[in-house]
Parts: sequence; C-alpha cells; structure tokens
Amino acid sequence: MTYQEILDNLKPELEKTKEDAKQELMKLRSGRLSPALIEDIHADCFGAMLPLKQLGAISNLSPRELSLQLWDKSYVEGVVKAIEIAGLSLSVRIDGENIFLTAPPLTTESREDLIVVLNKKKEEIFQQLRHKRDKSWRAIQDGFQAGEIREDDKFKGKDKLDESVREFRDKIEEMVKDKETEIRGQ
Repeated sequence: MTYQEILDNLKPELEKTKEDAKQELMKLRSGRLSPALIEDIHADCFGAMLPLKQLGAISNLSPRELSLQLWDKSYVEGVVKAIEIAGLSLSVRIDGENIFLTAPPLTTESREDLIVVLNKKKEEIFQQLRHKRDKSWRAIQDGFQAGEIREDDKFKGKDKLDESVREFRDKIEEMVKDKETEIRGQ
C-alpha cells in the first residue's frame, strides 16, 4: 500500500470526525435552542430505547422554546423522563401528545459553564484527530518496514498526513470559535 492510498483512506475518516464535531456543537445550547439539542436523546418506549427524533416531530416555536409532537400519547412518560435525565435545564410542559420545552435565558455564569463544556468537547475531538493521524502514520511506517514504501515517500507521506490533519483541525477550531461567539452572545 502506498502512502497516498493510506492518506486517501484517512480523508473520509477525517471528514466524518468533522461532521460529528459539527453535530456535537449543535447540541450545545446557545442563545437559541436547536432541535439537535434533544433529537438524539434516547427514551424508553415499551422496553426499547429510541431516539426522540424517531418518536415525534421536533420543531422550534421560538428561540427559547422547542415543541415535540409525539406520534403516540403513550410515549409521553418515557420521553419526559429521558429529557429530565439528560440534564438540559429545560422546563417541560405537556399538552396531550405535545411536549413543550422552554429554556431559561442564559446567565453569565451558565455561558461560562457552556464554554468550559465546549472546550472539553474540542479537546475530545482533537484527541480523535490525533488518534487517526497516529494510526495512519503507523500504517506508513509499517509499509516502509515491509518494503512497500520508499524512505523518501515515508517522509513525504508524513508531511502530507500532518498537512491534511492540520487542515481539518483548523476547520474544527473555526467551528468552535464560531460557537463560542454564539454562546457569548456577541
């Protein structure tokens, strides 16, 4: 396997990590609630754990209020319990099979707490990138040891590998900065 094939295999993994990071950042509450905040919360419905997005339609009513219109009224108890367990500090109002979630306004202290969580998520994402980079570098070194990759190509591959990972790291860093600005309300 050539170093270029290893890099080509890495590209989709880095792209997926970037998309996963984008989804994780959407779940962080800023001044505006997003359906992404609750859609992947799993609720117990008849013994099966299902994400909320499969149990009903989630929509924004206002910047601080979400509506969850469940397909079946029997889901209400399990869904409310799952939302409370998630610890999102949302107040819950039930009207038949509709659940309304309201967020209190963010205080300076809660904004700072969110930024701490944001930075923690950023480090977890960067750790994933480092792991993927290290795995690819090991594959390049193994190819060199096996005689499949020349020494010149080994170092060329390392440079291109670092460049590729840096590019994705910069994109994620930019997304995090944008989210921090959004949380601070600037």
